[in-house]
Amino acid sequence: MSFCCNNGCGENSAFVRHISRFIGETVTIFTTSGGPSGCGFSGTIISVNCDFVRLVTHIGPPPANPLAENICGECEIGPGRKDYMGQGGAEGGRKGGYPRVGSVCDIPVDRIAAFCHNAV
Repeated sequence: MSFCCNNGCGENSAFVRHISRFIGETVTIFTTSGGPSGCGFSGTIISVNCDFVRLVTHIGPPPANPLAENICGECEIGPGRKDYMGQGGAEGGRKGGYPRVGSVCDIPVDRIAAFCHNAV
């Protein structure tokens, strides 16, 4: 996939085009911020524009199997953990009563300090 920005990205054009070559790939992006966010964000790039890079940082569980309730019940998935109806994780794919749906991170291009990707 290639990136096209008709309105131009100013001085970031070459960098944004470079990042866009990695859409669909897993990368780590370090930012100029401090605290935990300065440790970097790892995920799969799903979109790039002149202002932001969007990463999927946590994939949510698959949809529940409609047949699982009657057929599968609960299945062991690890020591002390159970998978309920194909939803993944403890408590039937829920943490604190809310479904796990994954997470997305939008990183401002002008706050990127380092962009790390595989060489091949």
